[in-house]
This record gives sequence, C-alpha cells and structure tokens, in this order.
Amino acid sequence: MSRKRSRGAGPFPRPVATVTPPATPPVERRPAPAPRPDPADLYAALDLGTNSCRMLIAQPKGNQLHVVDSFSKSVQLGQGLEASGRLSRASMARAVGALKICHKKLAKHRVERMRLVATEACRRASNAAEFIDLVKRDTGLALEIIQPEEEARLAVVSCAPLVSTRTEQLLVVDIGGGSTELVWIDLSRVPRLERPRAIMRLHQGFDNADSIFPRAKVVDWISIPLGVATLKDMYRDVTDDGARFALMSWFFEEQLAEFSPYDDAAEQARDGFQIIGTSGTVTTVAASHLGLRRYDRNKVDGLRMTSDQIDMVINQYLALGPDGRRRDPRIGRDRQTLIMSGAAILQALLRAWPTDRLSVADRGLREGLLYAQMSADGVLEDGPF
Repeated sequence: MSRKRSRGAGPFPRPVATVTPPATPPVERRPAPAPRPDPADLYAALDLGTNSCRMLIAQPKGNQLHVVDSFSKSVQLGQGLEASGRLSRASMARAVGALKICHKKLAKHRVERMRLVATEACRRASNAAEFIDLVKRDTGLALEIIQPEEEARLAVVSCAPLVSTRTEQLLVVDIGGGSTELVWIDLSRVPRLERPRAIMRLHQGFDNADSIFPRAKVVDWISIPLGVATLKDMYRDVTDDGARFALMSWFFEEQLAEFSPYDDAAEQARDGFQIIGTSGTVTTVAASHLGLRRYDRNKVDGLRMTSDQIDMVINQYLALGPDGRRRDPRIGRDRQTLIMSGAAILQALLRAWPTDRLSVADRGLREGLLYAQMSADGVLEDGPF
C-alpha cells in the first residue's frame, strides 16, 4: 500500500516558479483594497469523506469559533471502492442526498465564506471528476478534492487549542474513513506560551520557513491510504471476530514501519511528548470509557486517556462481539460496523509509540478549515487559547 510522500525527495517538495516576461511594459496600478471581512460573517466547512458527510457553520468568537449549525450523515461514499476503484451509483446518490441538505442549510444562513472539500475516496476513485460534476449539477455546490498534505495540515490546526504548553514533541493522528494522517511536530524551540499559536500558524503550510513568528517544526508527516472503512473492507471475508481484529491491527502496524521522525523516536516520546487523536474512533472509545449513553462533546473533547483505559475499552468491544456492539448505546448505529477497524488502528499506533496518555480531540478537518479561513481573514483574536 503506497504512502503519499516519496522517501527520497523528502516530505516537503518545493514548487518551481516560472516567470514569463510581459510583452509590454506593465502599467502601474494601485490594487483595489480587498473588503475586510465582517467579524459577524458566518463561515462554513464541509468534509465529504470516505464514510461520512459533515458540515459546520460557525462564527468567529474571540480566538475560537462559535458553531451556529451542523450536519453529519453516514453516506459510505467509499463502499466498494477497494474492489472496483470507482464510486458506485448508490454511494454517489447517498452523498448527493446529504449534500442537498447541506445546500439548504448554507442558503438558510446566507453563508458566503466557505470551503467544501472531498478527501480520500475522491482522490482514489477513477470516476471522481464525474461525481464532482454530478454534485455541481444537482446541488449547486462546488466540491474541491484536497491533497493529503492539506488534509493532514488542517487536522493539526484544528487541534491547536488542545496542545499543552509543556509539549515539546507532538504527534497528531487523524483516523479517517479512507486514510490515516500522522504528523510529528517539534515544539522545543517555541516559547511555552506560544506553542498552541505556533500550531495554528501551520495553516500557511508545513514548510513555512519565512515566518517571523516562533516556528513549530514539522519533522515528518505521512498519509496512509487506510482508514476505518477501507481496512474493514480489506478483511471483510475473515469471519472470526478476534482474528479479524488482530489481522487488521498487525497489517496497519506494518504500514508504520517507514514513519520514524527520529532514529530514537521511542526515546523522544518519553519526555514532553503528547499524542492527540482526532476521529470518530477516538471519541467513541472515550465516550465508552466515560459510560456515556448519550454523547456529550463537552465531556469528550480534551479528555486525556491512559493506554490502559483505551485497552480496557477495546477488550470490552471484543468481548461483546458483533451482536453486542450493535446493541451497545455507547457506540451508536453509525459507528458499530467500523469501531473495530478503528480500534485496530488506534491500538497499533499506541504500540508503535508507547505513551501512557492520549489526548482526545472531537475536532478535525472541518474545524481546521474554519480556523484557516478565519485566520487568513484576520477575524480571530491573537490571544492565548
């Protein structure tokens, strides 16, 4: 399974700029000033992933954002993609149905500033362009397929408020439906109180060497084209529940072999190390640990779990079996078929980088899209998080 960066070229390929001389001398013109966004403006971010369609509509509030409306629906866009390499008609129809609801919400709130993105399923599908045209024709929404680096970068930006001022080495893990992004960041040269803000500034790019501010150094990043949906599909023929889980976890751990930001990564992970996990898998495990029969974001986002607590929840899932997980209210109907592939990924990650704690983030690509838009428009206050 190929990764989304080349080993030889390094993680940050530099674009080569070409300059075409003008045919006639340029006429000096003073550019018209861009209208400054109103801090009361609403912003939207839509993430169409391999499994879900999710949208947030929010307003800047101080250095954070205030959510005005949201939408989330499992559309299983990537169902069958592993075998056929194409988005099926049924999958596209489910996604278009969800996007029509999103369009109505955007119109209702009169949102003008938005980014609507698609990720791994559309990156891989041979008929992605056909699907994008279908969405535009049937919903009026212009979807943009983003590349793995931007997806990883925005996931990191969304987690900025959860970064401890004591963190010197940070690993952010985003477990998606079709891919998993890992980003290792060195914060040791950033003053402690500046560390969350330094993470936020990564929306400008992982290789933002020209920044005048203290820099968070991205040591390495990787996008593995395996997520909860694609890993589940890969082992759907294995009937034994425990054996399927073990095989999924082993296979994902194999994909981590080449991602080692330091020769002594395990040593680096001992002091001042923080791992933040952002995904439906991580938040579901956290909700199960807390015994929440009704999900409460305020109790989950920012929770720190020990590796023993995570292992205990995963062992409970295994003991329940498929029928028990289907009936467990802590898991939820949308998540119960995917929770074990996600748990296999999570357990493999914790084996690769032994740490006694994981920070849970109920945030991800959508929040990263919103923060990046608001930060670029200058409508967020530059205060401490």
